[in-house]
Amino acid sequence: MWLYLMALVGLWMLLRLFKERQVVDHLQDKYVFITGCGSGFGNLLARQLDRRGMRVLAACRREEGAEQLRKKTSDRLETVILDVTSTESIVAATQWVKERVGNKGLWGLVNNAGISTPLGPNEWMKKQDFATILDVNLLGMIEVTLSMLPLVRKARGRIVNVSSIMGRVSFGGGGYCISKYGIEAFSDSLRRELSYFGVKVAIIEPGHFKTGMTSRGRLSSSFQMLWDQTSSEIREIYGEKYLAFNLKKLDGLDQLGNKDLSLVTDCMEHALTACHPRTRYSAGWDAKLYYLPLSYLPTSLVDALLYWTSPKPEKAL
Repeated sequence: MWLYLMALVGLWMLLRLFKERQVVDHLQDKYVFITGCGSGFGNLLARQLDRRGMRVLAACRREEGAEQLRKKTSDRLETVILDVTSTESIVAATQWVKERVGNKGLWGLVNNAGISTPLGPNEWMKKQDFATILDVNLLGMIEVTLSMLPLVRKARGRIVNVSSIMGRVSFGGGGYCISKYGIEAFSDSLRRELSYFGVKVAIIEPGHFKTGMTSRGRLSSSFQMLWDQTSSEIREIYGEKYLAFNLKKLDGLDQLGNKDLSLVTDCMEHALTACHPRTRYSAGWDAKLYYLPLSYLPTSLVDALLYWTSPKPEKAL
């Protein structure tokens, strides 16, 4: 009985490996639009796809980032300035893409742009602190997708949305985890709706990587800023020890982050170029061996684990 079961599992794995290695034809004729190419995952993916011969349309927040990217790539790659929080900027970028792809349509849309701060306990924040992140990570991504969707549908192409393992297990307050949960929900509904048109939607769920979003001092500075803005009553409840512990922890995240960004961009590339892409890609060993299994545990067990391993406010029960 066990022998038959092992043989069946082995056969399934071989079939999956065979399917995942099949590559789409004529990649050199396909256009891919990527947001957030000034640094991090988007920058590396743009260079990676350019080396593979694809027609990359790279969106950057600032001209400096676009100029640096052009210096490292071929003449095939083109850049555009895009602010994903601005409707006017998105409309202009969509028209720019339309002029370049013509009747071929847009094969790939990679929603990569994102921010991670303000970061801190929910009680320390105001509504605008949540909105700052949601406007970029979630609402901006949705508006870019809706604007580019007719071009992607025309090519029967791919949409790749960069979420996070924090879209499965929420480890902190603020808008970041909320935005990633939202990306998961939006992507799931979009995938089912667009399957009728031959469009595939994939979600990338990276673990902790060393990018500009987690550069040394960025997270801890955001945490400190929120602390400084809270009332004296809140500061008394949480205490200086709570603040110091979290500042030290956030400063250490930059050193602990995985430096090999290709683990993420390889997932993105596979989602864009494979005949049979996956629905979800977990990138990084921390995502595969810790966060992903954690997300399947009973909620009460996860809550207890985080309770006993997290710093406590000084006046907690």
